[in-house]
Amino acid sequence: MATGTNIRTYFNGTWHDGDTPIMRAADHGAWLGSGVFDGARFVDGVMPDLDAHCARVNRSAEALMLTPTVETAQMVEIVKEGLEAYDKGAAVYIRPMYWGIDGDATAIIPQKDTTGFAVCLEEIPMAPPEACVTLTRTRFRRPVLEDAVVNAKAGCLYPNNARMLAEARAKGFNNALVGDAMGNVAETATANVFMVKDGEVFTPIANGTFLAGITRARHMKHMRADGMTVHETVLSFADFEAADEIFLSGNMSKVTPVSAFEENQYQIGPVTRRVREMYWDWAMSES
Repeated sequence: MATGTNIRTYFNGTWHDGDTPIMRAADHGAWLGSGVFDGARFVDGVMPDLDAHCARVNRSAEALMLTPTVETAQMVEIVKEGLEAYDKGAAVYIRPMYWGIDGDATAIIPQKDTTGFAVCLEEIPMAPPEACVTLTRTRFRRPVLEDAVVNAKAGCLYPNNARMLAEARAKGFNNALVGDAMGNVAETATANVFMVKDGEVFTPIANGTFLAGITRARHMKHMRADGMTVHETVLSFADFEAADEIFLSGNMSKVTPVSAFEENQYQIGPVTRRVREMYWDWAMSES
């Protein structure tokens, strides 16, 4: 599935130009969904938290009973080599991934010693700073660890996210604010979420139903260093209805303002703008 342009693929030890085929029809990942990935960004010559994203894809592989075959530092170097073909001003989505190749005697459990690995690079522009999204509720919820591999960034989780998005779009909204098994807010269909009330920042506590993102953690570190009060806590949909600001946090766009939740309207507020400013100041200083 090509989302971007100017694609490069690392597979079988070398870089290839284009959307290279990497998986066979009988691979465990193609048949039974044992695939994990992660996403990082290359923007204006910097790769914020690339090492953390590479480390997480290895943890995700282990959560799906796959054996990661590329150490974090080696993966970082592979990505850097692939990015040499892009202009410094390009915006590139970086996607390392693993999948199972063989199964055990039952075919269900992937064999640990046969794991596929690839990296896909795609040019995907960053969203403009003023680009907002709208949110609505969805009847679908985030699963718990006893039901699904929510401790991994796994492809098999995304059909549920797709149901959320399809429902939201059918109602005329961009995205869905999603509940956990208890009915409290977990995240959106595509990203972690923050809200601001009376100058203080709130985000759903990481309760095992969603990945507490790398970019989410980076924002919280910046906000606290800047003197903001940040709460990780249980939040209801009513809390978000009463918010002064809402913004999303994710690798693809880093900070995405929310302009509406159902009938409630929001402006791009000072906290949202400050969080974006701090993130890119930090990212550019790391180059």
